Amino acid sequence: MSENKVIIIAGPTAVGKTALSLDLAKKYDGEIINGDSQQVYRQVSIGTAKATAEEQATAVHHLIDVRDVAERFSAHDFVLEANRLIADLLSRGKLPIIVGGTGLYLQSLVEGYHLGGADNHEQMRELRSKLDKLTDDELLAKVAENGLSISQINRRRAIRALEISEFGEQLENQKSAYDFLIVGLNTDRKVLYERINNRVDMMMSAGLLDEAKMLYDTFLESQVARAIGYKEFFPYFDGQIPLAQAVEMVKQNSRRYSKRQITWFKNRMAVDFSDVFAPNFKENIAQKIERFLDDKN
Repeated sequence: MSENKVIIIAGPTAVGKTALSLDLAKKYDGEIINGDSQQVYRQVSIGTAKATAEEQATAVHHLIDVRDVAERFSAHDFVLEANRLIADLLSRGKLPIIVGGTGLYLQSLVEGYHLGGADNHEQMRELRSKLDKLTDDELLAKVAENGLSISQINRRRAIRALEISEFGEQLENQKSAYDFLIVGLNTDRKVLYERINNRVDMMMSAGLLDEAKMLYDTFLESQVARAIGYKEFFPYFDGQIPLAQAVEMVKQNSRRYSKRQITWFKNRMAVDFSDVFAPNFKENIAQKIERFLDDKN
């Protein structure tokens, strides 16, 4: 195995990233690095869809339960921690397998973003949110207004040029020392939405409401309290809506989030997706990974 190979398993919520990561970790002597922005927090395991204790026992997991609920964790923190872990795993002959659906985190790692501190990250996220809402024509007009030029006319490059214009050299990319293979997982939208709905029902049975109430009572201003799967219950706790409506809001917002995840990976990272329910899915993924690991470049 090459000394700089890293696997990333990316895709929307509930698509089956954890199951594949466990199979790959076993087959290739790998260890798993969490690439989800919420699973870093202790005390919240159900709504963040962490691998179960049994699943974590089958492969070493990193960047899970590494922050208290009241603490912050940014893309900058993720890039620093992930790079440190990758270097350690490779030095021990392990295959790093990064698993997650937080597009900003994975893109920042792969493209070598130097994001500055957490404050800069928050400002950049606000800017990116505004830019994402612009149409293609509006975005390109804004590029022109700022006197910028981009080598290829597409949204990702336009947004990146505007970010660098706003935040300066601190956001310039620093080429990663690692060779990444991104394994994108997806499936038919109807099937995915059904999986999401079923997952929410299972979360409710497992105690999701108690986790949400804990955040509501104690950590209402925390970063994780704003996550899908928790914030929808706060109007219920305030007596504004019935529980059934809150649960339906979790399902709806989760479905919408899955669509945004897919769009991010397609547009920002050019991820090639594989259908997890295709007849030859496992064989095709295995071939892709074998070719990647055998490539000495």
